[in-house]
Amino acid sequence: MKNSVDNLVKFATPSLGNEDLCRAFLDYWYHSKGIEGRFDTSFSLDEKEARINKAFKEEIIRRANIPFAAEAPVEQWFHFPNVAAAAFSVVGSLIDMILPDSIIDTIGIYSDVKVIGWGDSAAFDVRPRDLFAVSRATLGKKVSEVKKQFSGQVTIVPEIRAITVGVSLYRVLAGKESLAEFTTKAIRSIETQMTVDVYNAMATAMAALSSTATTGLQIAGYSQANLVRLAEQVTAWNQGAKAMLLGTAVGLLNVLPDDANYRYDVESKYVAVGHIPTISGIDVMRLPQVADIATPWGRVLSDTNLWVLSPSSQKILKVVLEGNTISNTTQPFENADLTQTTTLWKSYGIGVATNATMGLITL
Repeated sequence: MKNSVDNLVKFATPSLGNEDLCRAFLDYWYHSKGIEGRFDTSFSLDEKEARINKAFKEEIIRRANIPFAAEAPVEQWFHFPNVAAAAFSVVGSLIDMILPDSIIDTIGIYSDVKVIGWGDSAAFDVRPRDLFAVSRATLGKKVSEVKKQFSGQVTIVPEIRAITVGVSLYRVLAGKESLAEFTTKAIRSIETQMTVDVYNAMATAMAALSSTATTGLQIAGYSQANLVRLAEQVTAWNQGAKAMLLGTAVGLLNVLPDDANYRYDVESKYVAVGHIPTISGIDVMRLPQVADIATPWGRVLSDTNLWVLSPSSQKILKVVLEGNTISNTTQPFENADLTQTTTLWKSYGIGVATNATMGLITL
């Protein structure tokens, strides 16, 4: 885990220039998400937030190059144009440091995440999954039928998404509002929207699978026999890459042996974990549910879909992050109440680009 943190800090330091702030915010981020083993337990989240906000202010002053800021009252310099630019360049750098790692944690099992430069597009080669046909031959014939395969290519062009929020930079710099909390919420907002877009792309691809009897990759109704048949089919067509079963916590409650003569007690893995970890040699993994922010208390992932795919084969989806986060902040005296609007732009693209086979069981 330490190596993962070191890699993230190394990635972010050139754009942020403050390794201590990088490490402190990483620790704060993991603590805010409750990811055990990835944050320091010596301090509370509130204590860390106070330290982060102090470090934020120091970095903003350094970047804004205001030599008298440490001694002068904040109301004498908070409205300088370079202060707003410095503040949200720090926010953008921290978003770019956290977002790829956070997204990989969420959707990495079925998605590849790639970072490209501004103005670039990403092209992915899709090699044929078919093998060469083997035909009967004779020593009296020099060659058999010639076979030739060609790779396809999928291009993903990122699109810009934006978040515009009201913020009082004066209150932030005076310690009345938390820039750490603001940055964390911005990351979670982008992460959630990306996860929704990725899931919708995956669900669309799954819904287009063939449902032909005996050979189809989409099966209506769960049974242990259906699961084993589909897993074997996906494994075979993914060149032996072992298939596993994915679903929501509610969906996986239905994954049980066909034989009803089974028992489990309160100490069983089914009760403790919420689903059977392995069935018929097929590993089972729970997909984390995602809030549907467009619907109060709604959820994005369907509880009636079970996915069968091979994580070690080529990932189904490609997620492309374009460049760094861009920000634009209005000046405080543009509004009568001294509030400002800050717009954060993040560009990304999502597409299906794979030669791997997958399957779907609808409950």
